[in-house]
Amino acid sequence: MGALWTDLYELNMAASYLRRGMAGPATFSLFVRHLPPERGYLVAAGLADALRFIESYTFTADDLAYLRDVHDFDESTLKAFAGLHFSGDVWAVPEGRIVFADEPLLEVTAPIAEGQLLETYLLNQMTFQTTIASKAARCVVAAGGRDVVDFSFRRTQGPDAALSVARVSAIVGFAGTSNVEAARRFGLRAVGTMAHSYIQAFPTEREAFRAFAEDFPESTTFLVDTFDTLDGVRSAIDVIRDLGLSAQLGIRLDSGDLSDLARESRGLLDGAGLTDARIVASGGLDEYVITRLLADGAPIDTFGVGTKMGVSADAPYLDSVYKLVAYGGRPVMKLSPAKVTAPGAKQVFRRVDGPFDDVIGLRDEPIAPEREPLLVPVMRDGRPVDEGDDLHSANERFRRDLLRLPGSARRIERPVHPLVRRSRRLDDLIARTERSVAPENSHTDAGSLGGL
Repeated sequence: MGALWTDLYELNMAASYLRRGMAGPATFSLFVRHLPPERGYLVAAGLADALRFIESYTFTADDLAYLRDVHDFDESTLKAFAGLHFSGDVWAVPEGRIVFADEPLLEVTAPIAEGQLLETYLLNQMTFQTTIASKAARCVVAAGGRDVVDFSFRRTQGPDAALSVARVSAIVGFAGTSNVEAARRFGLRAVGTMAHSYIQAFPTEREAFRAFAEDFPESTTFLVDTFDTLDGVRSAIDVIRDLGLSAQLGIRLDSGDLSDLARESRGLLDGAGLTDARIVASGGLDEYVITRLLADGAPIDTFGVGTKMGVSADAPYLDSVYKLVAYGGRPVMKLSPAKVTAPGAKQVFRRVDGPFDDVIGLRDEPIAPEREPLLVPVMRDGRPVDEGDDLHSANERFRRDLLRLPGSARRIERPVHPLVRRSRRLDDLIARTERSVAPENSHTDAGSLGGL
């Protein structure tokens, strides 16, 4: 992926730095300022794609020609761009870990032009994928151990987004995806039944069911709501009996009163001796609907979640930023009203056992024995530190963190996020830096930083 996946002002700033010989080390911090109202936590995601972009960062000949011909960049700048690649370090929260507002998801330390040029793409990937992972996690929590599968491909904002959705939903425990390319690429379980068009293509519903079951006898799930749902269940039962099917049977409900229909369908299936047949529900589901269905006692085994998860419909974005916090060995901060930033390269210290009780501090602070650092080095001198991370590891991290997350934060309705504190050393640095950068006679309430 080329270096033009960025905003123009990033190129302008980088060109200016390079012209002036500004090559000192800069640290940029990527974090979320505030959680959306219906989020008690976030799930870190997007790091894998971010690191691939950073590692391969380069200006191609076509990139340089475009900047010369269309934007009139001078030859000295283009020569500097041609030789530019990422040579710095990246510290980040591993994918799957639960995080909160103001906690850095990622920090980049590199010559300032290199770090500046990464801003747009890193924000794009980390923000989107963390948004979706957090929504998907809530669906998993709501399902209470029942299978949840990704049906979002047809409604995501493009095929690249669909791949990311399938991947990050697997990180938080989705059991499969309808997206076959995502399943192939990430080693996921591909899932799918049939569409209403398949039923309509046959003279009768029963003939459609029979044809499908004959073609896929080892895994047959009947879509039963094309006409009359309960008649559809009865037709499915007849076909199962006629063909003597026994392996991986199920029905799928995609419309109507899913709670009542699931109960009545379960009764029909059990009455026919098909107690192992699964009931799959889909159609406009999210964590709120799943919670209501299960509270109503609906006997649903698998939830197919699509649109509302794939676009995080109730909270489709995060207030994420990528801010300079140090340059040339000097801490820097922003004093804009409601947008004050904390200076210095940071670390998040979390309790190893028990409640999180997170503390945001400075990266070089000593780590107390009862705490662990949340950010770890993932790139040094422009090269990945560890090639061995995978979806299984990310899922294990999520599962461990979720077990320790307070119930008030896991709530689907009106969640309350845990408080995050700042360390004394970070508070001291904030106060010193503010005095050094604030205009004379001005005052900024550093205590309002990021809502901590």
